[in-house]
Amino acid sequence: MIPTPHIEVKEQGIIAKTVLMPGDPLRAKFIADTFLEDVQEFNKVRNVFGYTGTYKGRKISVMASGMGMPSIGIYSYELFKFYGVENIVRIGSCGAYTADLNLYDVILSNDVWSESTFAKVQGGYDKDVIAASSELNGKLEKIAGDLGIEIHKERIHSSDVFYRENFEEYKDINKNHGCVAVEMEAFALFHNANVLGKNAACLLTVSDNLVTHELTTSEERQNSFTNMMKIALELAE
Repeated sequence: MIPTPHIEVKEQGIIAKTVLMPGDPLRAKFIADTFLEDVQEFNKVRNVFGYTGTYKGRKISVMASGMGMPSIGIYSYELFKFYGVENIVRIGSCGAYTADLNLYDVILSNDVWSESTFAKVQGGYDKDVIAASSELNGKLEKIAGDLGIEIHKERIHSSDVFYRENFEEYKDINKNHGCVAVEMEAFALFHNANVLGKNAACLLTVSDNLVTHELTTSEERQNSFTNMMKIALELAE
């Protein structure tokens, strides 16, 4: 079923087997403009930009996911199901739940905890933890080591909401579920990968810290989180 309702590509082979997915469409454009050669824009439906190009001569795609589980749930499912994509790596920002994490630190998610009903509604999965692809994580960990980039391998929290009325709940989530940071997409991505027999991983850069109250600007989030990008781009093939 191509094109899909949200991706305008009409034939197989234009989108690479591995797709990097930032939330922000402008971050997708930044990656394509900064790191890729021979770039082809393959999607602009709803301004959710997608690009295919080469990195060090190897093919890779980058496409925005939008914000939240419903949004990445749509795009990752269509990429996996209808366009032959095998690997999706979310590359996003996160808020740290611990003072041990500094701005710009890179986290590789071992697994993700969520109170979301996404997985249960989509496919009947009724647990609250989903693991990343161990194979894909192993590759990313090795790449980070080869590049000399320090990563933190941890459990993260996927939240359905950005603004909580009781924001201090993050302390209980950190204590009771072992989550060191929060974002809004990985739980849905990992679930879709499991349902469809594909691989998914999540690399995050700390954009703010809920304990120390340090934070980055929107421009820095768009343009400066390059270490996680360089790690993920090495998956090009």
